[in-house]
Amino acid sequence: MFRLRLVPDKTTIPFMNGRFAGLFVSAFLSIASMVLFFYPGLNYGIDFRGGIAIEARTEAPADFAQLRQQLGELGLGQVALQEFGSPQDVLIRLERQPGDDAAQQVAADRVRARLAEILPGTQVRRVEAVGASVSGELFTNGMLAMGLAVVAMLVYIWFRFEWQFGVGAVATLLLDVTKIIGFYSITGLQFNLTAIAAILTIMGYSVNDKVVVYDRVRENLRLYRKMPLRDLIDLSINETLNRTLGTSVCTFLSVVPLALFGGEALQEFGIVLIFGVIIATTSSIFIAAPILLFLGENRLRRGTTEETGGTAPASSSP
Repeated sequence: MFRLRLVPDKTTIPFMNGRFAGLFVSAFLSIASMVLFFYPGLNYGIDFRGGIAIEARTEAPADFAQLRQQLGELGLGQVALQEFGSPQDVLIRLERQPGDDAAQQVAADRVRARLAEILPGTQVRRVEAVGASVSGELFTNGMLAMGLAVVAMLVYIWFRFEWQFGVGAVATLLLDVTKIIGFYSITGLQFNLTAIAAILTIMGYSVNDKVVVYDRVRENLRLYRKMPLRDLIDLSINETLNRTLGTSVCTFLSVVPLALFGGEALQEFGIVLIFGVIIATTSSIFIAAPILLFLGENRLRRGTTEETGGTAPASSSP
């Protein structure tokens, strides 16, 4: 049976020869991302910056493209649209307008008037101003969700593998997340609840990718107890390379349509996922594996039960 391979079987690429360069580049990008986080900072969306939420019901299924264009002409800043309940139910969210509560009411009245003009019969069911306290609470809860996800993944890997694997995976995961934050800052994409969802998705993908490599390392630790750890890690990465690249390419191809044709609601989500897939794939090879190597061969080999004197094709050493 014909099987498509992205790379040849039984490759012997010496990945660990580039471990210092990989860690240096990753550390540099993560530090730069943290600098970008403080300056110029993130482009916070309505969820985290506050604004106006308007619930409306149209007589016919809403045309979001037309509605977005018409409301954008009002000059009220960013306008976010979301369907909820039925195709006739629309949630309209606007940036918080300069001024007091009266200014927010004026903006809501302008939206109400435009809806009546372009979609006669539309019912405005609720108008609510999202203040700084609510948006701050949403931001705090979003950060808490990411923190709990990191802890949960650490516990999972810690129980499934030795502690060295857990430390390596979570350290790499934190480096991945900082790069994504830097990506949001440098591109100006909106950082909102959708961004939190994108980051959590990438975190899950990243950890899954690293578990595959680590699982093969653990198996080979039992099979090749006399092999130098650097050569064993190279062997493990080469053995899982087709699987890693195949999964990444499939995920990449499935996300590209979202980034190209997903509209405002999904386009930014898709763009971030594309960047995250690339970061997660490369970090599994050039970051997570070197960290595991630096933790020390003797400690990693404790607890192995099978002993064979077998050797396998080893990578070249500098």
